[in-house]
Amino acid sequence: MIKLSLVLLSAGFFMPVLLSAQDERVDTSMVNRFRQEEAMNSRITDISRQLTDVAGPRLTNSPGWHHAADWIVQTLKEWGLARAQKEAWGEYGYGWSAEKTTLALRTPYYSPLIAYAVPWSGSTHGSFTAPVFVIQKMDSAWIAGHLSRMKGKILLVMPQDTTVSARFKPDAERYTDSALAAIGDTYMISRTMLSMYLPIFTKMMRVSKMLENSGAVAMLGTGGGRDGTVFVQSLTGYRKKDQPMLPDVQVAKEDFLRIMRLAEEGQAPMLEIQSETKLFDQDLQGHNVIAEIPGTDPTLASQVVMLGGHLDSWTAGTGATDNGAGCIVAIEAVRLLKALGVKPKRTIRIALWDGEEEGLLGSFHYVKNHFGDPADMKLKPEQQKISVYFNLDNGSGKIRGIFAQGNEQAAAIFRQWLAPFKDMGASTVTLHNTGSTDHLSFDAVGIPGFQFIQDPLDYETRTHHSNEDNYDHLNLDDLRQAAVIEAAFVYFAAMRPDMLPRKPLGKPEKFIFDDLIP
Repeated sequence: MIKLSLVLLSAGFFMPVLLSAQDERVDTSMVNRFRQEEAMNSRITDISRQLTDVAGPRLTNSPGWHHAADWIVQTLKEWGLARAQKEAWGEYGYGWSAEKTTLALRTPYYSPLIAYAVPWSGSTHGSFTAPVFVIQKMDSAWIAGHLSRMKGKILLVMPQDTTVSARFKPDAERYTDSALAAIGDTYMISRTMLSMYLPIFTKMMRVSKMLENSGAVAMLGTGGGRDGTVFVQSLTGYRKKDQPMLPDVQVAKEDFLRIMRLAEEGQAPMLEIQSETKLFDQDLQGHNVIAEIPGTDPTLASQVVMLGGHLDSWTAGTGATDNGAGCIVAIEAVRLLKALGVKPKRTIRIALWDGEEEGLLGSFHYVKNHFGDPADMKLKPEQQKISVYFNLDNGSGKIRGIFAQGNEQAAAIFRQWLAPFKDMGASTVTLHNTGSTDHLSFDAVGIPGFQFIQDPLDYETRTHHSNEDNYDHLNLDDLRQAAVIEAAFVYFAAMRPDMLPRKPLGKPEKFIFDDLIP
């Protein structure tokens, strides 16, 4: 049934068609071939399991990241891609893994608790039981006045919101046509916002250092999750100057609030904790995974079309939707191209980044090394050879369109490229911007960089940076749809007569996430 319906849907797509007076040809016969290959020979399931279940969490420079990267390099070589490698971009810092994490309430009764070690946090070096002390204010003056009471205690850092409110919206959703028509800028962080948060963040780092020197044996915190969903992340710890760090564990909100109430009611709760963690310092360099399908046109082969996503993840889950999904789609897209024997005019390069979660480090330093630094806009010759970079990093929802990042000429082209995919739910092109992911590194130096619009599913409510970010939250059918569309976009860009049009080059300006952490 699937193969038959595929052919029927594609019956009108066997001949290249001219869709615009701008002479933008869309090879719909190739679109049909992508669809058929994906329907009959998809590797989405296998790739997904390798990057999640098999590799485990993929924190930058950690064993899981390198396990996944090595598998990808070997697989791409087997598929016939050229120059497949882990390319170092500069010093990053420590890798880290959670070797064992257990937390339980021991008195006034026994109860196991849901808890995850915070990346780069220190080790307890065994199991012990200790009383708790509630940090009511993350304020240096308050903490200084209570330091004498913290020694030997497990610190509870009280959250701003101490309630679990009822939730009446569904966890997962798809965009309606009206929502797509009204879509605006998303995930945007402005320089003004960063300048406002930086003093607060600096203050929190100073306060955290006071707690680490208090004689306390561990810290517990909780984020905005509910129903056992725990969001676990950290901006510091991977640099040499950040270490050593106190054992630090994020706890499910319902469990955390129970402990806090027991302490406030004078029940003197005792917790048993073990958080065994390990730092890896054998190689402090950051790396990206790079591979190519070489171009075949004598005059265009030196030009490059790029696609990718970030391979690094947080550690409470296995990084399935953030951003295993984007890497899975990119890997499958280049497989489709190789399986069909595509001979692109331009070189096609896949790039899977590290350090995205710490401020787009892998992609930014790759751009800085190869293309130029936005701080001075002294661009390198390679910058003129990159036609476009396509990114996917908003979960595992199907592609519904693309953000054109204010590039009106590119938007006109994308509308034509999406025409064959209307039946698959993808037709929206918006001039609005989306931020907080790796296409920004390219956009910062004048290279067209774009992020696809994706159905939200349960990305923000359940999986993004959480313990729920595992294989079972991947929508494999949506990933198959996305791989077909991304492969087509890459193919169209690699085969068109000209590179993608560019916006006017911006003025020199420091990259928004450069030196994010003081």
